[in-house]
Amino acid sequence: MTILKVSRLVKRFGGLTAVDGVDFEFPKGKISAIIGPNGAGKTTFFNMITGIYKPDEGAIELDGKSIVNIKPHQITELGIARTFQNIRLFGSMTVLENVIVGMHIHLKAGLFGSLARLPKVRHEEEEAMAEAYRLLEYVGLEALLNEQANSLPYGAQRRLEIARALAARPKVLLLDEPAAGMNPRETSELIGLIQRIQRELDITVILIEHDMKLVMELSEHILVLDYGTKIAEGGPDEIRSNPKVIEAYLGKSAILPETEKAEVTT
Repeated sequence: MTILKVSRLVKRFGGLTAVDGVDFEFPKGKISAIIGPNGAGKTTFFNMITGIYKPDEGAIELDGKSIVNIKPHQITELGIARTFQNIRLFGSMTVLENVIVGMHIHLKAGLFGSLARLPKVRHEEEEAMAEAYRLLEYVGLEALLNEQANSLPYGAQRRLEIARALAARPKVLLLDEPAAGMNPRETSELIGLIQRIQRELDITVILIEHDMKLVMELSEHILVLDYGTKIAEGGPDEIRSNPKVIEAYLGKSAILPETEKAEVTT
């Protein structure tokens, strides 16, 4: 069953076509990956899904309904949350406060209610605090809930950003290079966390990642972009042996027969 579908998706910036006619269907409840060399259009693709960029052409559907021309906060309300390639935490706020910020689309108290400290507002705040703590516990940061976000180690900041995204209660979680800057131990822990999110929370996960070991271990479905176009799609075994993918990452000589490679180098 498809939860997110893009059809003939196009985004141009002046004379540059960053995404060029991409079609792909993301299966519900699975982990999918978008890979490709730098400049392939991966983050632009995410930015269109989340409403940051408006597609110049094409369709984006969540559960069969169009989300084109919908504002980013409305897309979040419909069930898509994300993290960013460059971490975007509120550095001067605590770990707990960052997660509570991620819940704002579900909190009902307005300005008057907050100022008046009505009983129902206090109850909502208590529930938000409890839920935020549960999420921090889920990602392994409960011991750091009162620390400032910018004081956390890099890997912990990545996990905090995931907790904040989960606070929006998404159906689809987009992770933009979640392992960037992590050491092998942190990457291994991240793989386990993403698998738990998909398995235990029944959330569809779509990730952009350059760590091919992580991609091949996690993903059941992979979309490969190069210069904004789809050059391949399929499972890990299909992708790792696809000549177009090898060429995009390693150059044409990587797929030539040995005799032709010798001719190229002489």
